[in-house]
Amino acid sequence: MTKAIIFEKFGGPEVLELIDVPEPHAGPGQIRVRVTAAGLNPVDWKLASLPEAAERFGVTLPSGFGADVAGVVDEVGDGVTDFVPGDRVYGGARNRAVAEFAVLTPGTDSVQRTPDGLPDEVAGALDIAGRSADAALAAIAVGPDDTVLIGAAAGGVGVLATQLAVAAGARVIGTASERNHDFLRSLGATPVAYGPGLADRVRALDLEVTAATDLWSDEVIHAALELGVAPQRISTIVYGAPLPDGVIATGGINATPGSLERIATALAEGRLVLPIEATFPIEQIREAVELQRAGHVRGKVVITF
Repeated sequence: MTKAIIFEKFGGPEVLELIDVPEPHAGPGQIRVRVTAAGLNPVDWKLASLPEAAERFGVTLPSGFGADVAGVVDEVGDGVTDFVPGDRVYGGARNRAVAEFAVLTPGTDSVQRTPDGLPDEVAGALDIAGRSADAALAAIAVGPDDTVLIGAAAGGVGVLATQLAVAAGARVIGTASERNHDFLRSLGATPVAYGPGLADRVRALDLEVTAATDLWSDEVIHAALELGVAPQRISTIVYGAPLPDGVIATGGINATPGSLERIATALAEGRLVLPIEATFPIEQIREAVELQRAGHVRGKVVITF
């Protein structure tokens, strides 16, 4: 037997249970990963709390929890040639990441070798955030002539999107709580407080916003439209609410080829940063989810083993 986080009904963090489950093994075409880190994402607790979100992603009860994962390959199934036991890897294991072992299918699941110099805590928080950040910017073709407004710029996706936009030559205005304003300045962005009156605060910066991406709610979408940004230059990774005509909904599935590997390499080489706000042992999964749900997290919250 081994340990995993399971939820058998929908609800808040209280539905997450640490239980003993049969030890999984790699079948043909699969690898088993001994998990060392599993990063949390807003979509994880939404799938555990919102039946309509779970249905959209094909999640049924009972279910495991978490998607982002990093660790060491310790079992390889027949037919696998790209990985061997001992390889450090990271990737995505939808609703089965927060567990001592995760079985992944290369070619179906996202799984890559972890670059030397990239800690597992960071690699294990990268899959959804990295792919989503790339997709959010690619959808609106952010380039050196742009001033882009990024919502939740200090969050897990936003902190990468901010740096990728700066690296592309764009000027970045990022919404964040006051505690993260100096941090955003250190990344080369101009911070602005979120909340009512956002469009007016952006106008006061005397910068013409040409593109925007909303990574948390719909506040930046409406502020960008008020500022005159064309709908086709506004993207969001937030699903659920109806969008104004022309605004682009996207997500990690739409990331450009090779983007995750490029981001991982840049993190390993120190050209990008992905802050880890806090780490928790698996026994404290509820506390970890509570912290993330409360907002204002800088970067990522990670379960470590």
